[in-house]
Amino acid sequence: MVIIYYLIEGPLRYSELRKQMPSVTERTLSLQLNTLESDGTIDRKVYTTKPPLKVAYTLTNLGKSLIPLINAIADWGRKADEA
Repeated sequence: MVIIYYLIEGPLRYSELRKQMPSVTERTLSLQLNTLESDGTIDRKVYTTKPPLKVAYTLTNLGKSLIPLINAIADWGRKADEA
C-alpha cells in the first residue's frame, strides 16, 4: 500500500522509491515491487536507449483504481495522529 501511495503522483525509479522508504530493506522492496507487478497493480518500464539501464514504476489502471481507498486510509491516519 505504501508503494502505491508514493506512485500516485507519477512514475518513480527504484532509487526514488528507496529514498521514500529508508527503513525498508532492498530485498523487501524488490519482492513487493515484483508482487505488485505480477498482480497487475504496477507497471515496470525498462529504458534501454542508453546506458545505464533505467527502470521506472507506474500505476496501472488497476492500481489507479485503488487511489481513492489509499487516500482515505492516509486521511484517516492523519486524523488519528491529531487525536
